[in-house]
This record gives sequence, C-alpha cells and structure tokens, in this order.
Amino acid sequence: MREIGLMRRAGLAVWQAHQIAAQMVRPGVTTVEIDDAIADHFAQLGAEPLFKNYPNSIRNKPAFPAVCCMSVNEAVVHGIPTNKPLVEGDILSLDTGCRLNGWCGDAAFTYPVGAISPQVQRLLDATHGVLKLSIELMNSKSYWSAIAREMATYIGDHGFSTVECFVGHGIGREMHEEPQVPNFASRSLRGSGDFRIEPGLVIAVEPMVNMGTKRVKMLADTWTQVTADGKPSAHFEHTVAITSDGPVLLTVAPTPAEMENMAV
Repeated sequence: MREIGLMRRAGLAVWQAHQIAAQMVRPGVTTVEIDDAIADHFAQLGAEPLFKNYPNSIRNKPAFPAVCCMSVNEAVVHGIPTNKPLVEGDILSLDTGCRLNGWCGDAAFTYPVGAISPQVQRLLDATHGVLKLSIELMNSKSYWSAIAREMATYIGDHGFSTVECFVGHGIGREMHEEPQVPNFASRSLRGSGDFRIEPGLVIAVEPMVNMGTKRVKMLADTWTQVTADGKPSAHFEHTVAITSDGPVLLTVAPTPAEMENMAV
C-alpha cells in the first residue's frame, strides 16, 4: 500500500495537469500553449515529464519533443503539439504523465473544443464509457482477457472500432512495464500473455476508439498516428491499482482528506 500511496502523488500531479488543460481548451488556443503550461506545472512540482525526449523506435528519428501527446481529430495517439489554433468542433486527445519521487502516473482525456457534433460526442461517450466499464469489471473478473473481450463488444455495439495497434501497460517506477493491457481479445491473451486481476497489480488502461476503421497510419513526423480513413478518434486513460478492496483510480480528483494535505 505504501507504493500505491506514492504512485497516487504522481497520479494527482497528472490529474492537476488535466485540470490545467480543461481550463485552457477552447477555440483559438494552440496545443503548444497547453503543453507549455503543463510543462511549467510539472516543473513547479519537481516532477519529471515521462513523454519529453521519449526515444523513437525508428532509427535516426527524433525523440518525442513535448511533455504531452496532443492528438487532434483524426490523430489517434502520439500527436506533437503545434502552433495551429484549435477551432470550434475539434476534439483534442491529451495524454501526459510524470514521475514524482520515483513513481509514475499516466492519464489521457479527449476534450471537446467548443460545440462538437452529436456523432462525435457519441464517440467520446463510448470511449469514456468503455474505460469505466473496464474498471467496474475489475471487481468481478479474474483475468484481463475477460475484461478485454467485453470492452471490444461494448465498442462494437456502439458502432465504433477499437484500435488494436496500441495497448495499455503496467506502470510503476517506469512508465511502460509488464503486462501489456489490450482493449480487445488479442491472441496473446489466450495463452501465457493473459494476467490475473489481483492485489499489487497497477496498470494504465487506455482504450483508443475510432469512428470508422480501426486501421491507423503514421505521419511523416514518425510519431503522430492517424486513422486510415481520416475519421475522428478518441482516447481515455487512467492509472489503476488493484487492492484487496478492489480497483483504485490513481489519476482522479483528490479526496477531501487529500485536498487538506495538498493545501498544507
């Protein structure tokens, strides 16, 4: 439990980062401006941004240049912040994380920019809904494969598609640890790749859902992944610890007791 308490501090730092973003996201603001504000926030806390300078897997290509992944509209993940202003009707999937006192937190949220279309709102609702479903199922399912299967069914029933190129992950002292946490019934989960939902497990669950095809493609910047058909995509993520009392979300708003400690 001590380790979970330490990870909660990192989770709160990430939650605060998203509160900064929520206040800033509006037409006319750039994603570089939001990234700069979150970079300042982490610096004030003495927290290490997890994404800045993250190594690119492609040889001789640049490391990730920002504190946040800023993925707009058809961008699924790993979007690089730009000086292009957001416009009414856009959606912004913001993913960020930090290491504080040796432990990591990671969370993503898709923000509407002003008024968005009803169909895009349904996409956001379904993606956020499937994340909530996965957390609820951690109370009753023994293996991740059973949860992943229900997540994919939920998204299919809503008429959308689950991205299968990217998955969630274990998290602790490093951002990416075992196990891999897919949002669909993958082949690896049928064998030794499956894992038990048991106390001590800490995972970042992050469904990515597309309005059209599940296929994605990478842009020339070697980071930004966009939908193959150009339709919108949404992304939500929480860091979740499994305890003897069930799942505990580490990247949500502080409790009243935590608020008192933060004010001290």
